[in-house]
Amino acid sequence: MLQDHAPHAGSPPPPPPAAGVTPPHLPPALTGAVAGIREDDKTMAMLCHLLGVFTGFPGPLILWLVKKDSSPFVDHHGREALNFQITIFLVMLGLGAMTFVLMFVLIGIVFIPVMVVMQILAIVAEVMAAVAAQRGEWHRYPFSIRMF
Repeated sequence: MLQDHAPHAGSPPPPPPAAGVTPPHLPPALTGAVAGIREDDKTMAMLCHLLGVFTGFPGPLILWLVKKDSSPFVDHHGREALNFQITIFLVMLGLGAMTFVLMFVLIGIVFIPVMVVMQILAIVAEVMAAVAAQRGEWHRYPFSIRMF
């Protein structure tokens, strides 16, 4: 009489791997949403957002114009950064004008803290977008006028 010498003879097969688990034959970097995006593209996309913190809209504009044809990922993030910077510029310009005009009736001073808070929130949004770009995520600013 022959016996089956398989280690798990008679036992049910193991369950399939759970959803979201990286298959053992693929490295984590090649699975998920970031597959196919080069590190250089992620870095350029991140710089589009971070340049806005220091230069306003000219930095993202120049980088986007130079790199937009190199990758759809860089094009997307460059457009988002540029649109956000122009939106922030217009909002700050409007608040500045209201502050100047209303300063003569002594209530314009109220807009100065509003402008400071707006700038802090803009910097936080830009850093969050830069982190998302470095992760390979397609980020969109929630309150941005889409001009490009």
